Amino acid sequence: MSTDQYKKEVGMMNLEALIEYRESLSKAVFPIPEKELLARFEQLYTGAISDVMREFCLLDQSLPSYLRPLREDVAVAGIAFTVKSAPSTLVRGEMEFRTKMLEAMHEDAFVIYDTSGDEEATMWGGVMTATAVSKKVKAACVDGCIRDTHQINAKKFPVYYKNRSPNGSLGRCLITHYQIPIRIGKVDIKPGDILMGDIDGVLCIPRDKAYDILVRAEEIRENEKKIFGWVESGKTATEITEKGGYF
Repeated sequence: MSTDQYKKEVGMMNLEALIEYRESLSKAVFPIPEKELLARFEQLYTGAISDVMREFCLLDQSLPSYLRPLREDVAVAGIAFTVKSAPSTLVRGEMEFRTKMLEAMHEDAFVIYDTSGDEEATMWGGVMTATAVSKKVKAACVDGCIRDTHQINAKKFPVYYKNRSPNGSLGRCLITHYQIPIRIGKVDIKPGDILMGDIDGVLCIPRDKAYDILVRAEEIRENEKKIFGWVESGKTATEITEKGGYF
């Protein structure tokens, strides 16, 4: 009996399509250099990008609003580098696995941590920041706690976080995976996606659509310059709407 026949006989679930949907990673190559794409995103702001993603029917791309910026004066874009951790009392092997994860971090990465709801242990601090800076990582977003805030600020490294705590991670949690698809809030994030953060929050931009979203968001930025000009010139809301403006 073949494998397919066996599955039919015993009623086994066919999960290949779900696995492909959930776990496949985009290999999209941008028509411009990756660094240029990131630099152009950093000239925009998350509100305009979110509006554009709505046009693409991507309504659930904003990470939870409780994730706040440690620095409010920068906009930063990078390539998603995903990390998954979970509360645990185990210690053995944690430092070795963490070391492998750190070695895998690449230039222009935007590190994003799914902590499985952990609010006790810190997953990002001063040494992690120093390591990230040395590897030219762009930023980090932790759905949990950070610490060593003065050390992070001294490096001028952009971090988004939920809470702060002095508790170290060793003996409180384990890094279980890295560079796998994760979900934070309603947002599915895959390695290679574009993450964009500013004072208003963090967005995940699917890699397959990132260039088209960038170009459209740049158009929105130029349109809004016109609208601000009309407002400042004294035109009424009705006049602005009739000219194609919006509020």
